[in-house]
Amino acid sequence: MEDLATKTTCRGVNGQSKTDESPPAAHSVDSCCGSWLKGIKLWVPVDYKNEIVQFLKLAGPVFISQLMSFLIGFVSMAFCGHLGKTELAGVALAIAVINVTGISIGFGLASACDTLISQTYGSGNLKRVGVILQRGVLVLLLACFPCWAVLINTQPILLAVRQSPEVARLSQLYVKIFMPALPAAFMYQLQGRYLQNQGIMWPQVISGAIGNVLNAIINYIFLNLLNLGVAGSAAANAISQYSLAVFLFVYICSRGLHKATWGGWSGDCLQEWGPFLKLAIPSMLMHCLEWWLYEIAGFLAGIISEVELGAQSIVYELTAVVYMFPMGFSVIASVRVGNALGAGNTEQAKLSSKVSLISCLGVSRDVIGYIFTIERDIIQRVADVMKLYCFVHVAETYAGVIQGIVRGAGKQKIGAMCNLVGFYLIGLPIGVSLMFPVKMGIVGMWAGFLISVLIQSVFFTLFLCKLNWKKATEEVSNSTGDILCHSRSTTNLVNTVTLQNYANCAKSAMWTACGINIVACYYVSFKYEKTLT
Repeated sequence: MEDLATKTTCRGVNGQSKTDESPPAAHSVDSCCGSWLKGIKLWVPVDYKNEIVQFLKLAGPVFISQLMSFLIGFVSMAFCGHLGKTELAGVALAIAVINVTGISIGFGLASACDTLISQTYGSGNLKRVGVILQRGVLVLLLACFPCWAVLINTQPILLAVRQSPEVARLSQLYVKIFMPALPAAFMYQLQGRYLQNQGIMWPQVISGAIGNVLNAIINYIFLNLLNLGVAGSAAANAISQYSLAVFLFVYICSRGLHKATWGGWSGDCLQEWGPFLKLAIPSMLMHCLEWWLYEIAGFLAGIISEVELGAQSIVYELTAVVYMFPMGFSVIASVRVGNALGAGNTEQAKLSSKVSLISCLGVSRDVIGYIFTIERDIIQRVADVMKLYCFVHVAETYAGVIQGIVRGAGKQKIGAMCNLVGFYLIGLPIGVSLMFPVKMGIVGMWAGFLISVLIQSVFFTLFLCKLNWKKATEEVSNSTGDILCHSRSTTNLVNTVTLQNYANCAKSAMWTACGINIVACYYVSFKYEKTLT
């Protein structure tokens, strides 16, 4: 009688016959699974798999570097928390003011490089990347002036919004000491954009790790050993910001990462500020409109009660860390799309935009589970908000990555308008209505956030579906071509020595202005503090 096992003969590795005696059911299952897996492999193009690998390789370092930057202020608050409640509140408010009126401005303005550098680098016009960097340096240093004008009035602003006089005084002290470090923070962001848009990611991770270790050591020495209090924490933060910028600059120069794109200071950096600002200001608004809304939520929570304020502070810190993950995909999406459009590769730009969305949603699904499994150890109020934030995070991740694609395509104006309408004309009114009249507290505010990011996600998705990628590629090609032709004509019409003299003057004026304003900030702050006392 024939055996029930089906015998299948096939050729072995060495040419010998090989018998497979697996049961018919197992054989059929294996064949079905094999055909199913082959079908999936055929369904997923090879280009998608390669692009996903590139995204994951690049997004990881960006996530770590952004997290390192965030931890500088977080460590300061952790050390000041041991000084007392008043000191912790003062430092928390000071860092919030610095973020709103300083760091967010520089971060947003530097984001113009996500479009300009990525597209220029993709087009192969490498020396032009250095000119864009020089222009960014001048713009961001000039942006320090209005930021300083607001920061120097921190105490009256906090008193106007009914904060404690002692807390306002400590916040002013912290901000006053930190103010000279604002140019360093701006330059660190700009150097990071310069490297990221060339596909160089790890130097920021290394400098961030060194800066955080140095920050912790200086905080320990100033607060625990020298008992300098809030002033010591502010000084540690300022020193850390300079250490980040200086170390990254030294690393770039020592490794020669600038040689391909840096041709020395050029008079061209004094031209074409209009196109730069047309991208820089909408880029700033895209970031700041969302960033500021979270800070506004903190002030509104403080009106209700200290419990609501404390819960909102905890949620804000957690969400800031969580948001670093989609931010990594957002930056890489901007880089990949910008490089592809600059190279005139429309299909690659479309592929990068699709893969960025698939990657962020697929990976963030597991990240959310790991982050929110510790809710039992958090107070009930925070736990309620975190349950809602799970949905906010998914929508925020999706919208954030699409914003990176929008920046890479150079459509920042549309992104800024969408953020303005979504957050301030829809999300904030709904959140305030649920927060106060309905008496849902901060849960109501986060419900408003959820509605706004959902609307953003729908709008940006429709925008990408309607975007004419070929036209976007032609626009980038025309702009980079016009810039190159304009640069050549300028070189022929204007004496090169004169341009170099202008560049040297700009360089000298830049450093002189920095020195004068650092001294002026200290002097005015000192005089202002004396008048208050």
